[in-house]
Amino acid sequence: MTDSIRFPANFTWGVATSAFQIEGAADADGKGPSIWDTFSRNPANIKDGTNGDVACDHYNRYREDVALIASLGVDAYRFSMAWSRVQPAGKGAWNEKGFDFYKRLLDELDARGIASHLTLYHWDLPQGLQIDGGWMSRDTAHRFADYAHEVARRFGDRLATIATHNEPWCTANLGYGNAQFAPGVADKKQAIQVSHHLLLSHGLAMQSMRATNTEADLGIVLNLWTADPATDSEADRKLAALEWANSNEWFLDPLFKKRYPELSLQAHGANAPDIQEGDFDIIAQPIDFLGVNYYRREVMSAEDPPRKPVGGIGFTDMGWEIYPQGLTELLVKMKDEYPNLPPVYITENGMAAVDVVEDGQVADNQRIEYVRTHLETMKAAMDHGVDVRGYFLWSLMDNFEWNSGYAKRFGIVYVDYATQQRIPKASALWYRDFLAAQQRQRQAA
Repeated sequence: MTDSIRFPANFTWGVATSAFQIEGAADADGKGPSIWDTFSRNPANIKDGTNGDVACDHYNRYREDVALIASLGVDAYRFSMAWSRVQPAGKGAWNEKGFDFYKRLLDELDARGIASHLTLYHWDLPQGLQIDGGWMSRDTAHRFADYAHEVARRFGDRLATIATHNEPWCTANLGYGNAQFAPGVADKKQAIQVSHHLLLSHGLAMQSMRATNTEADLGIVLNLWTADPATDSEADRKLAALEWANSNEWFLDPLFKKRYPELSLQAHGANAPDIQEGDFDIIAQPIDFLGVNYYRREVMSAEDPPRKPVGGIGFTDMGWEIYPQGLTELLVKMKDEYPNLPPVYITENGMAAVDVVEDGQVADNQRIEYVRTHLETMKAAMDHGVDVRGYFLWSLMDNFEWNSGYAKRFGIVYVDYATQQRIPKASALWYRDFLAAQQRQRQAA
């Protein structure tokens, strides 16, 4: 069915990665340590005991990787900058060799006609700032704004979009709420305060980037999901409403309504964040786009043990229910709740699978079906009036999957970490052919 769907001629098609997950070169050319360097070098923190020191060696293989991107026929690439590569301490001196790497990457993408979509922060805070308090310190928000200004000043005319943060929910709740991610803190009150400082840093960065008169569209990327009650019980419905508020409205409301959801504030009680006068005016800066990362839904159950989703069409290797219709439901609900919602990009969507190389090929048919069905539900949301401008498949290639190490594979390109060989999976070839068919439809129209 997907082959017959026609997307707008100017729709953006891309693939996505993040710096820490692929670059490696952990201390090359003056790069400073990040919290993820520190966190992953403790084998107890990573399920397979590995770290991100080498990852996919993209720092040295970026030309090969850009050629791979180009071979897919995409017109855009979403990637992040490693803050500590360009400013080793997170404040003070800039590292020109670090900026030179990103300049070379942009040159390579430009030469291939691929638009660059940059994320400033994909979880890898410079360790120097962590020592000063990390995201618990309000000052870190101002240091982030300084970093954003410098990047926009240097590269703003070469980037299609700049996103401030990727998934601040994860930075706050996994980094500070349950210690699964760097910096490894488990304190609910800190997690909630960190979420506020992240939003504040976004607003300050928007102001600092606007001051450079950059031509890039500016926004933020959130991981969002629907929250469904497991049954029709009042208890389950209340849990679902609270989950929607805590995970989605907690970030959307400050951006678009200058407030936190009352349901969440009541639930957080004494853990609610310290908010200074004027913070919401800073946070709610106008944005040109909202990035939405969608992988699954939440099913909320008050039973003990809680009911699990039935997974009618299966689960990913992360144990996440495959629920493509949730993407339509999410986007339409956002459109209804936020009349001032800007254009949307689906900045991440994809799945982890148990991928095996056989005769030089990887037959990841479940991933093809995952992507195909999510493209259909994305188009259904567009048909309901949601202004979706582009889609970035996560991920270009297998990489360091955070606290799972190298055990989980999200890529449409297989990486043999022992040799760094890249092998396009069946999903990469499917995506290439799908995009070629879209191009033919445009030309025939």
